[in-house]
Amino acid sequence: MQPKRQPKPPSATRIAAVCAASALALAAGAPAALAQDTGSSAVGGERLGRSDVQVAPLAGAPALPGELTGRSWLVADAGTGEVLAARNAHLPLPPASTLKMLFADTVLPKFDRSLEHQVTADELADLGVGSSLVGVKENLPYRVEDLWRGVFLSSGNDAVHVLAHMNGGVPQTVSEMQARARSLQAKDTKVASPDGYDMDGQVSSAYDLTLFARAGLRNADFRSYCSTRTARFPGGLDKNTGQRTVFDIANTDRLLGKYPGLIGVKNGYTTNAGATFTGAAERGGRTLLVTVMHPRAQGRVYDEAASLLDWGFAAAGKVQPVGQLVEDLAPQATTGGTGTPSGGTPQAAGNGGADLPPWSRPPVLHGSPGLAPALWSGAALATGLAVWGAASTVGRRRASARSTASAAPAAPMLVGGPSGVGVMGIGSTGVGSRSHRRLARRTLALLRRRPRRG
Repeated sequence: MQPKRQPKPPSATRIAAVCAASALALAAGAPAALAQDTGSSAVGGERLGRSDVQVAPLAGAPALPGELTGRSWLVADAGTGEVLAARNAHLPLPPASTLKMLFADTVLPKFDRSLEHQVTADELADLGVGSSLVGVKENLPYRVEDLWRGVFLSSGNDAVHVLAHMNGGVPQTVSEMQARARSLQAKDTKVASPDGYDMDGQVSSAYDLTLFARAGLRNADFRSYCSTRTARFPGGLDKNTGQRTVFDIANTDRLLGKYPGLIGVKNGYTTNAGATFTGAAERGGRTLLVTVMHPRAQGRVYDEAASLLDWGFAAAGKVQPVGQLVEDLAPQATTGGTGTPSGGTPQAAGNGGADLPPWSRPPVLHGSPGLAPALWSGAALATGLAVWGAASTVGRRRASARSTASAAPAAPMLVGGPSGVGVMGIGSTGVGSRSHRRLARRTLALLRRRPRRG
């Protein structure tokens, strides 16, 4: 009678592969779950797709401001991405110069701020009638940082067009801006011009503009430019001396320097778009983003933005979020074009934004412990089970070898030597030595220790 064959134990390799796959599934599952839309068609949550006011107050929450005439508005926490309240968040509307945030987010990281560029007449040829200008002159050199101050402070379409030509031209820049909008999941935005000038089909939304501001504020140069109140800008040549003149420019954002804690970001106005505004303010370690589009009167955009910021700070912890600002699918560098932020201190790579101000670091969802413990545990489990499997297999092989040795002398076998030359060995397995047993003991001891969270 043939002895019953015992089932072959799984190899160490197979055990390790299964454990590694489990660890990867654990790590991948969390972000996949976070990225899932909860069955809604509106990016960031179903409630953000509604046209009426969305707010979920808890006990003690302050009432929303009474006079909000903006056709679309949104207030959100810049750190967590939680949308605290909104109205018509995804309504596509002409964005005016607030679209310059997307232009900066797309182009700003590409050029060293100290680079000088000689402006040509062609670069200033196709500016829209009535465009806001900072006063760039042809056939004169400008540093990139001066051009960006012209973009942010004076909303200069002339500075935008010069930078767009440096980037390969207006059509290429528009294409890149549209691609950047897609990576930010800003699906309401259609780009036709880099400067936000009124053009057929060019629209964005309060939700998308808030995404652009949040992404831009993670760049140190972007933060520096949008928070600058006044600057000196290069002028033309003095006819008498032949020397280059300079003149003062001031930020057209009326809340900057007046609203406590305001950081920036960008205002806009055109006949077609009306008034638009996206701002960020910090108070008590908390940073809020606000966007207001198309109020009944142009000047009201600042009043309504300020009142929404006041409400947001007062409502901290007293409202439930009605939506979420989604994450960038292709994160950009957090520094300027040279990898050096405005302050001149190089950013540490791969630190998850630890060197950035709290309001500009990559966001972390409330209560999320991160994936590090899961990855650590999965890796340790995979290693421990692999070593255990190998040790068990070796033990069985040794027992079998001892029983065989008692009945017959060990037969030499040919194993691979250098360059494929055969060498003689006696029953060598290459596994299960003293060092491997020590490794097994260490791994088991490691598994008994619980990882500490920082």
